[in-house]
Amino acid sequence: MQPALEILTHPALAPLRHGFFTRKGGASSGLFSGLNCGRGSSDQRDAVSINRLRVAEAMGVPTDRLATVHQVHSADVVTVGPGDDLAAVCTTAADALVTATPGIALAVLTADCQPVLLADPDTGVIGAAHAGWRGALDGVLDATVAAMQAAGAERIRAVIGPSISQRAYEVGDEFMDVFLADDPANGRFFSGGPAGRPLFDLPSYGLARLRGLGVDADWCGHCTYSDPARFFSYRRATHEGAADYGRLISAIAL
Repeated sequence: MQPALEILTHPALAPLRHGFFTRKGGASSGLFSGLNCGRGSSDQRDAVSINRLRVAEAMGVPTDRLATVHQVHSADVVTVGPGDDLAAVCTTAADALVTATPGIALAVLTADCQPVLLADPDTGVIGAAHAGWRGALDGVLDATVAAMQAAGAERIRAVIGPSISQRAYEVGDEFMDVFLADDPANGRFFSGGPAGRPLFDLPSYGLARLRGLGVDADWCGHCTYSDPARFFSYRRATHEGAADYGRLISAIAL
């Protein structure tokens, strides 16, 4: 019997089909044990394909209607229309997707970065963004909201899925300086860690960017680093000396 998927949802995105998928219920093994959906990982290609098929089925779309992009930590957004070739979209370098077309599920992959699902159920516009620190700082959330508004969205809701939390995100002074140079008020997203190095609150930064755009935004509260049974984590894998790491998937559909 196929193991059951674990799909985290949030009332702010109801009634739209959506989910922040944990690593549970997948076909991968070893380092990638569970639902690894990262084609860029060194996992077996067949296992990743099976995992993505299970996600598409859970989202109620054919596997070729599960739209992703080639994520590069940018602020670039792809707006997907009814006649677009989703195979080509999947190879496009970008970090967010927007659509007003029913029957398409938008998805992003993460392993500590913020997966952000967005929707205006009233106008039928949805979005999904991969927002690591670089993409968030460079404006990927701003660009996603702008693309949704261009597609007709008016009152946008957003939920940040499982991400690395502040208590697990130790950074260097030079990292903090980049944020302070952009806006001195960004100092509120840093606190002192036990080793005297700054700790960065990525989800709070994402929430502030979204709310500053007039978006009703929440964070689900799950830390990827601190829960290895449920979530993949790039930083945890690095600390453990692992050769690679799995990628979580988050998706939303009209």
